[in-house]
Amino acid sequence: MTNDSNKSNKARFRVLAFLFINVIINYMDRSNISVAATAISTDLKLSTVEIGLIFSAFGWTYVAFQIPGGIIIDRFSPRVLYAISLCSWSVVTLLQGVVRGFYFLLGLRMATGMFEAPSYPINNRVVTQWFPENERASAIAVYTSGQFIGLAFLTPLLAVIQNYWGWRGLFISTGLVGIAWSVVWYCFYRNPVTDDALRGAESKATNIPSKKITAAEFKQVLTNRKLWGIYLGQFAVTSTLWFFLTWFPTYLVKYRGFDFLKSGFLSSIPFLAAFAGVLLSGLISDGLIKKGISLNKARKTPVIVGLLLSTFIIGANFVNNTSFVILFMAIAFFGNGLASIAWVFVSLLSPKNLIGLTGGVFNFMGGLSSIIVPLVIGYLAKNGSFTSSILFIGILAFAGVLSYVFLVGDVGSPDHEKNKLQHNEGVS
Repeated sequence: MTNDSNKSNKARFRVLAFLFINVIINYMDRSNISVAATAISTDLKLSTVEIGLIFSAFGWTYVAFQIPGGIIIDRFSPRVLYAISLCSWSVVTLLQGVVRGFYFLLGLRMATGMFEAPSYPINNRVVTQWFPENERASAIAVYTSGQFIGLAFLTPLLAVIQNYWGWRGLFISTGLVGIAWSVVWYCFYRNPVTDDALRGAESKATNIPSKKITAAEFKQVLTNRKLWGIYLGQFAVTSTLWFFLTWFPTYLVKYRGFDFLKSGFLSSIPFLAAFAGVLLSGLISDGLIKKGISLNKARKTPVIVGLLLSTFIIGANFVNNTSFVILFMAIAFFGNGLASIAWVFVSLLSPKNLIGLTGGVFNFMGGLSSIIVPLVIGYLAKNGSFTSSILFIGILAFAGVLSYVFLVGDVGSPDHEKNKLQHNEGVS
């Protein structure tokens, strides 16, 4: 291996580590509200429906800013844009620690969603720029695992912080962490074309030129059947995720009757399972490609199997033993981890110069679950029972399987699909 290759690999490893930390902070600031929800509802005298609205508020703006965010990402540097985004949502997180009423908290959760909106499309662009096609699934799996491993270890820690400093201290401390890390990202991240470690090295990663998005290009990413398959599939994947990010701690404390601190530690088990699932998904998918298995089977198998496993969440409705409740939740979230490499289909199926826009639409559809799922569960559980809510999540996961089987179909080769889209051959 040449010296330039060593430098290139080290640079990529550093970039992946940075994305991993970004994702941990991103999900910490999405999910801290779920840890604090029981205390907030008591302190601010909020109903289950109002808590559902607060859980959902993040998604209103997160979804609304996905496509505008995708356009911005195709035109500006990830280094600057990510630093601004990360610092902004962290400041807003900190401010949640001083709220005195429902509407102020609702507005701040909306602001959190707005500033976090560009984060995952930026992650995807960074990976597309830095990693060749046959390594992207593993790269995506590594940084995506941050949302699970971070929450697995941070959820108990957040519960302890709240236990000692209250829910206000929880928001202030998590906000300060994000502000500090935004400075680190800006100071040390570099684009591949300017990074000294890549100069002179042979890089297969794609460098995407910036340009104005046209109406015809919007049509390309909004009318293709295969892209709609992954959009709907992402809604199904993120529906399970948003149950765990919002209502899961409340489910354990209020419906299952667990102690608050105990629930913090028990809730880490499904997150660890999801972490294992997402790492395995990337290794399995890229491993199958290297063994000569078709791109179609290699990329789709972890996602479809993962969605099928997510339907196991329904099993929790039929058991009362704590161990079995957590077991079914862990299987379901393990499956969610397996399915979480679905981002690989964005770079696989999108037009080469529209990865940011396609990623924005993809994340927009996934983000809709952050609006719909918390609200629906809030209404379904207003009588104190989560049985119908759990069934709702399982049905959505199975709908995702149908989407990948019947709408996405055979993904073929990346060049073939991109050429089809770029020549605007219409709906497949």
